[in-house]
Amino acid sequence: MPRPDFHRYYRYDEITALLQAFAAEHPRYVKVESIGKSHEGRDIWLATVTDTESGPDQDKPAFWCDGNIHASEVSASTAVLMILTKLVQDGPHDLLKTHAFYLVPRLNPDGAEWALEDPPRVIRSSTRTYPYPEEDPYGLERKDLDGDGRILSIRVKDSNGPWKVCEQDPRLLVRRQPGETGGEYYRVLPEGVLHNYDGLTLRSQRIPQGLDLNRNFPSGWRGEHEQHGAGPFPTSEPEIRASVAAICERPNICGAVCFHTFSGVNLRPPSAKPEDQIPAEDLWTFQTIGKQGEEMTGYPAISVYHEFRYHPKEVITGVFDDWMYEHRGVYAWTTEIWSPQRQAGIKDYKYIDWFREHPVEDDLKLLKWSDEKLGGKGHVDWKPFDHPQLGQVEIGGWDSHYAFRNPPSEFLEAEVAPLADWAIWQASLAPRLTHRETKVEPLGDGAWRIRVAVQNSGYLPTTVTKVAAERKMTRGVRATITPPSDTALRSGKLIQDAGQLVGWNHVPSSGFGWHTDATEDVAVFEWVVGEPGDYPIRIEHERAGAVMETVSIA
Repeated sequence: MPRPDFHRYYRYDEITALLQAFAAEHPRYVKVESIGKSHEGRDIWLATVTDTESGPDQDKPAFWCDGNIHASEVSASTAVLMILTKLVQDGPHDLLKTHAFYLVPRLNPDGAEWALEDPPRVIRSSTRTYPYPEEDPYGLERKDLDGDGRILSIRVKDSNGPWKVCEQDPRLLVRRQPGETGGEYYRVLPEGVLHNYDGLTLRSQRIPQGLDLNRNFPSGWRGEHEQHGAGPFPTSEPEIRASVAAICERPNICGAVCFHTFSGVNLRPPSAKPEDQIPAEDLWTFQTIGKQGEEMTGYPAISVYHEFRYHPKEVITGVFDDWMYEHRGVYAWTTEIWSPQRQAGIKDYKYIDWFREHPVEDDLKLLKWSDEKLGGKGHVDWKPFDHPQLGQVEIGGWDSHYAFRNPPSEFLEAEVAPLADWAIWQASLAPRLTHRETKVEPLGDGAWRIRVAVQNSGYLPTTVTKVAAERKMTRGVRATITPPSDTALRSGKLIQDAGQLVGWNHVPSSGFGWHTDATEDVAVFEWVVGEPGDYPIRIEHERAGAVMETVSIA
């Protein structure tokens, strides 16, 4: 099959065909299945990726990636498709022999279809109406009025307007200064039509599709009066219920990345409380993973609670990465793809605060970037238009759907390729059971001692996180022996438990002579048997995978 085109955005039917083509071309490595239906009845596709010749996916540590939970954030789907391509079509990747991946390119297919229409219909998430079903009969409806396929801005002359023409470049509008009077000012609105306009008052029309699917996860869920768009109850929405069920049915998942847009950052939990309220060991590991992410992608790794708040007095809850960390006990990240500011040479800016307050020099840099790198398509010159309710206005300004919300198509592949590499690298950190030793010792009197040792060869402990250990989210290493008869086993249990095994994420930079690397990464199992024959042994951990061998005694 041809390599996916990473310089364009795919519609739902095309993504479906791509995934099916991957499975048909690479049946050893890719299986595609539906984990549920969207609100409008579309299948939500999951690609399971591993080398089946080295064992089934659930016998290996696994990594989850999904994208496009928010309707218009379509480059998130591209990032997941890039992971699939790098693992299989550009490979097969060696990691597939020992690890598995669960990839959901488009968790919200309905909303993405709206976003990819021409012109786009831009909503936050689901196409389901919420919290009220009726249309708002008043206000401004976003709409392409001049037929150019874009929804830009309208500027209207208004003596009490808060905007004025920028002195450095008349294409830009800048804020009117405190106490400033006597100039020519403007009021700015989205391009669209006004419903039941009274000739005086302006407001946006309420968008009926008020859900935010990334507020519908169980962790910290709050109702509409506290958290807008969270839905009537946790996992009330079919897309989130499908995601949560699929993850819980796969306890071998050891980490996750969900892809969003935009800001050019890798976000780590928690979202609703300070970092010092999670185990220090988990924070240190988050920071280590994030540092590698910054080196690989150029995206800073930052705290949601401390550095990515929409308002300093508010927090967000019911989000994916919090749920994965707090309820599933694994390290999970939200990657916000694309930073127009960084593309324009704006550095060291505060991601959310920048939209509230930044110098005009930043707008000029962005305008220059649009002119030189986007062929002028990022910012559209203002042109007169006869508005059906407002009369003579001008339409133009930033085309945010093209330049801000996702990378323009010519930038897409270069932007998502390093993100895929970081996700694959994270998967390699998972705990993994490997065989250490098998020893059969004759004891005389027709008896033998079987001793089998395994170790965790992964960077992370078998619990993955400290919070998972504290909350006992996963059972320890288990060994099961199957004797050839009911009388063959003389001592030792058929099923033995050995607890959890460490990795090496806890090791300090230097021991200075007092550090001991104890063998807490090793589990030893013993049985005494009294009958020749084959003794199949399976040693497993639901996150770290399985080791199997058959000991034959003649």
